[in-house]
Amino acid sequence: MDLTTWQRICNRILGRLLRKRARRDKTLSDNLVKGSMPMMPEVYLATALMTTLAITLVCWGFVSLFFIPDLGIIAYWEGIQDPATVQYCFEWEYWNQDLIDPTKPGNGCDQFAYQVFPVFLKAIIIFIGGLLLPFLAFRYNKNGPKREADRRGAMIEKYLPYAASYTAAMSAANATPSKIFRSLAMNKDIYGDVADDAAMVYRDVTLLGYDLITAMKMSVDRAASVWLTEFFQGMVGTLTAGGQLKLYFLNRAEHYMRENRTRLQMFLESIALLAESYIVVAVAMPLFLIVMLVIMFWVSGSGAQMSEGMLYGIVLGFIPMIHIAYAVLVYTSSKEQEM
Repeated sequence: MDLTTWQRICNRILGRLLRKRARRDKTLSDNLVKGSMPMMPEVYLATALMTTLAITLVCWGFVSLFFIPDLGIIAYWEGIQDPATVQYCFEWEYWNQDLIDPTKPGNGCDQFAYQVFPVFLKAIIIFIGGLLLPFLAFRYNKNGPKREADRRGAMIEKYLPYAASYTAAMSAANATPSKIFRSLAMNKDIYGDVADDAAMVYRDVTLLGYDLITAMKMSVDRAASVWLTEFFQGMVGTLTAGGQLKLYFLNRAEHYMRENRTRLQMFLESIALLAESYIVVAVAMPLFLIVMLVIMFWVSGSGAQMSEGMLYGIVLGFIPMIHIAYAVLVYTSSKEQEM
């Protein structure tokens, strides 16, 4: 994998300083391997720190726009007259023409005052822009390999049942393990991230010269999913014990298909629950709510006040938001199952 220009710059600046620390971080190294991110730990850590530093400088620059003396947003805000004193000063100038002094603030009005920017808002701006956002940026950049490893693990568990069935079919046709992994690697558009792990096994055997058992043991360490780890470990055990891979692939395919059916059944049950709640919350409840609100609007008295604006807000704002929320829930739930 070729490093980007930014990664090369970050590595040249911080790579040597972070090399020992980054390589001692076993969690980072493992997540880089499981996330299929082919770069050295010090390169990624240097990139994460430099990116965080750049985001921090941008955040501090944004915060400084508020606190620049005489030019900042706070200075502009505090240079505006307090609205509570506008009416009084206007009347004061009208009745005290002889006391007006243009050299004084407010032409000399005795109750003239500028707006005061709240102290708690200053503290919130400093906390969010100066501390919270840089910290969140560092955590986000630092945990990139972990997120990628989790994503690959979830995708592998989606595709592994079908990949296991494919290996069983290939094994039934007396294909060798190398040919099975080669065929899997050539079908990434069908089997997703499983094909990447299969390609690594085929590379280790054919290009790097490892025997099949050693290549499988290496694949166990870099597998991002527990299912794939068990799959490779089972292959190592079967080959070591002299068993038949054909029977092993058939058993694994049946097991993963059963697990996949269970997962899909849970997904369908959750969608059915959403559908039932949608009928109650988004269909039946708004009908009763609209009727009740209209009646309250007509007969509103001292005990039940209902303004026309509130009625429009509920009908045109709150009720459509219910439908949007359910649409987002269904979309995100379905997106997780997308192949």
